[in-house]
Amino acid sequence: MNFPAGLLGHNVAATVSSSLRRRGISIRHIALASILSIALLTLYFNHFRHIGYSIPADVMYYAPETPEVWTERSFQVRDAFLHAYHGYEHFAFPDDELRPLSNTSINDFNGWAVTAVDSLDTMHMMGLDQEYERAISAVLNTNFSLPTNTRVPFFETVIRHLGGLLSAYALTGDDILRTRADELGTILAPAFETASGFPKYSVNTIRGRSSGPLVAGLAEIASYQMEYAYLGKITGKKEHVDRATTATRNFVNADLRQHGGMYPMFWNISSGQAKDAHLSVGAASDSAHEYTLKQYLMTARKDKANLEMYLRFTSHVLNNLMYISPNRHLLYVTDSRLYKTGSRPSHNFEHLSCFFPGLLALGAYTLPLNNLEEVGLNFTALADDLLPKHKLGYEKLASFDLKDLHLWAAEGLAQTCYLTYADQPTGLGPDVINMLSGSPRPETLWMDAMQEWRTSGRRGPPPGVGDKHPWVGDSTPRNAREREMAYAMRDYYVKNADYQLRPETVESLYILYRVTGDVKWRHRGWDIFQAIEKEAKTPLGYANVDKVDTYNPQQLDTMPSFFLAETLKYLYLLFREDDLVPLDKWVFNTEAHPFPVFEWTEEEKGAYGVS
Repeated sequence: MNFPAGLLGHNVAATVSSSLRRRGISIRHIALASILSIALLTLYFNHFRHIGYSIPADVMYYAPETPEVWTERSFQVRDAFLHAYHGYEHFAFPDDELRPLSNTSINDFNGWAVTAVDSLDTMHMMGLDQEYERAISAVLNTNFSLPTNTRVPFFETVIRHLGGLLSAYALTGDDILRTRADELGTILAPAFETASGFPKYSVNTIRGRSSGPLVAGLAEIASYQMEYAYLGKITGKKEHVDRATTATRNFVNADLRQHGGMYPMFWNISSGQAKDAHLSVGAASDSAHEYTLKQYLMTARKDKANLEMYLRFTSHVLNNLMYISPNRHLLYVTDSRLYKTGSRPSHNFEHLSCFFPGLLALGAYTLPLNNLEEVGLNFTALADDLLPKHKLGYEKLASFDLKDLHLWAAEGLAQTCYLTYADQPTGLGPDVINMLSGSPRPETLWMDAMQEWRTSGRRGPPPGVGDKHPWVGDSTPRNAREREMAYAMRDYYVKNADYQLRPETVESLYILYRVTGDVKWRHRGWDIFQAIEKEAKTPLGYANVDKVDTYNPQQLDTMPSFFLAETLKYLYLLFREDDLVPLDKWVFNTEAHPFPVFEWTEEEKGAYGVS
């Protein structure tokens, strides 16, 4: 049988309509319900699903350990130091570093016993007098002149050797350390013989000449201000101070309008201007950003130019380089490149970037972020010479309690740094991970999430800040599909699976514990130390570990000096009950060497042109 077109549909619709009217439901009600449903679905898929008004925190419990327990744990860290250092002494001293698997040595930092010099202050803090005295022999006997055509790398020599000598002097007052630091600082001075005053890559200490490309990485040209300023203070030599202030002057005069006021990664050391548009707090950049705040703090908070640069750099990072991951809502910081069409983030999260939460916490602890007028600054005015879009970012930040904002960022980032360890079967953190982001996953800037959290009534902790349990999925999926599912649940894949005995994460845990007093940071540091003991320890030292994201990690024949100078030092200080290095009286350089806070005298201000 054939029906007229639309007849069957019409009859069905009429029947349904009649039935609904008997129940008091009109077509208008249906239309309103449909519109509301569509609106809610649209809101969910374009807003709640991406950001969420409330991101719940996991319930975490940390045992209230006694002071005696933490003291015993600090002793265990000291024992680990002795294990590593005695292996170095036996098989490598006075060469630079121990190869902990072959029990041989390597000279990769001038052959000036870098492990011994880098570890002087750690030994002093730990009360290891015999080891300290033996190490001093390396200081006395080192010949800072190398054979012809051998180049001394400026950056690493400054932060490890010069920094080690200066901090040991600051802690002991031993004049030989000051004398040797002065000699080394002077012999490195040819590096500064450039048109801008930024240092070249290396120095020939026989001929007194420098060498290196005219385009250099940010960290290499701007991680010496603390060392040379303090060297100038204790020697009374203007030339040392001038080298530190030249860096500050160059950055003040640099054109950073397109970069949002943040230093990019590469610079022309002839012109003193930025060379690229790659912004990062990770490799090749990290310590230069670090020294803006630390130079300000070390010189008794009088160096206003460095304070301004710190606030500009952190403001750009908070607004543009920090994201929330799509599933676990992990807070992370990444790098980006600027193009004419906008910026393009890589969503790489480097272990080296894990110093940044500690720096934010230190700034929140030491700076009047909610009353910058106290130090003669107007926060939003810092963006007056920037692009309009960057000015809007400052207004966004200023609408929050700035101290809270910096500390929340510090806590969220430090937690993600810790989770990259706790997520792995070995308990050790990979060197680089890549966060999943982009289609079909949302790409959520942290400050956008923060605004939505505030608008929704601040329910729950700030995005990315609440406590989270480690990932418990299968880290060894059997096929590509399972691997992709694992990445999706974990929110990242491991890009470089080496654990290089790096200090950045435990550095931030230490600073956050001292700033907040929250014991969870100690517990997380203890987890990391136990993993180091289990996976990195060798019969005569500790080794870098590859394939940390598997159940079959492989030790590598490397024990960098910074493991003793930084990683074990920060863990030791984290577990100590007393505060050996108060953060308001001492400032760590980028190699964890503490320098005392000092103030220039009126005579020095006049002679050196400093404030």
